[in-house]
Amino acid sequence: MQQIAKTRPPSRTHAAGETEETRRGAMDLPFSMLVLMLTLIGLVMMFSASYAFSLKEYESASYLFVRQGIFVAIGTGAMFVVSHMNYQIFRKLAVPLMVAALALLAAVPFIGKDSGGAKRWIDLGFTTFQPSEIAKLAVIICFSAMAAVFRERMKSFKYGVLPFVAILGAMSGLLILEPHLSGTVLILGVGAALMFVGGVRWGWFVGLAAIAAPAAWYLATHMEHAKARIAVWQDPWSDPRDKGLQAIQSLYAIGSGGLFGLGLGQSRQKYLYLPEEHNDFVFAIVCEELGLIGAGLILVLFAALILRGYWIALHARDRFGSLLVTGVTTLLALQTFLNVAVVTNLIPVTGMSMPFFSYGGTALLIQLVEMGIVLSVSRQIPAAKSG
Repeated sequence: MQQIAKTRPPSRTHAAGETEETRRGAMDLPFSMLVLMLTLIGLVMMFSASYAFSLKEYESASYLFVRQGIFVAIGTGAMFVVSHMNYQIFRKLAVPLMVAALALLAAVPFIGKDSGGAKRWIDLGFTTFQPSEIAKLAVIICFSAMAAVFRERMKSFKYGVLPFVAILGAMSGLLILEPHLSGTVLILGVGAALMFVGGVRWGWFVGLAAIAAPAAWYLATHMEHAKARIAVWQDPWSDPRDKGLQAIQSLYAIGSGGLFGLGLGQSRQKYLYLPEEHNDFVFAIVCEELGLIGAGLILVLFAALILRGYWIALHARDRFGSLLVTGVTTLLALQTFLNVAVVTNLIPVTGMSMPFFSYGGTALLIQLVEMGIVLSVSRQIPAAKSG
């Protein structure tokens, strides 16, 4: 693993004695503007969705908005700081970050905060955070570094499959103990994407799928937490006052929004009818207040951000940068899709937050740091040749 931190791509010289590792250009403007737009729109919608809950729980309609606003300011600053860093530094952080992530996940069952029958959070006193957020970033950085080092050896089982599967297996096992099925799905999805882009042969994915499918079926049919969610997903009205309540109220919110919405701030479901209205189900309030057109435009912004991210990955200066951006962008795409799928009852309800919109300061901070990594890679994209 030491090879991951030590390996560097060959440097090429540029004008004024600059090398490929030190040269900086302008960060990608379309990507940065899309991030800022979604962050600000998300903050407004989170405030609209949260003020009834905030008033009831904290006797201040703006309590959650102010807290989230502080993290928006800190996170935006962190994004621009990271964007000016040389992304090669993350090679050195790959192994320590992975070790820290595994240690935090292992500690959650013992020191974690229980909420809704699951232990996913560690209480820091002034805020809480989910170690799974650190784990997602650790997988992206570590897998990118490994795939960049192994290169052609990624086609072999010893280098391209075994170490990656071992890490994913350890993380998945720790997340299932919490239980945190949505986090498991995201980490497995991002890990598989980086393995594929890194050069792992199709045959290995077929073999792994053949092994994983029975395991997934067993968990879905024998794990009480998963069984209950699948049953209520198939028929939310079988338990409309308890387990099916969230899905039903979410569909009511989406349906009542219609084409043009009820208007910003005019949601009915946020008045304590829809649980987690400011968190995992904030997009249902977006649909209710802004309607199909407003919600659709927001999804268009997400799609533009995701496409721009993959464009940056395709034009990155080196393999490591390309893999980093691919991982971050894939995580963003998966999380956005799965959150919308949960809100619309396309898949069973899971604890899946919506990037930039859901309440959660530390999660937002990490997301903006990830966007900063993408911008850091974009600053070293070779300039187009003129003439």
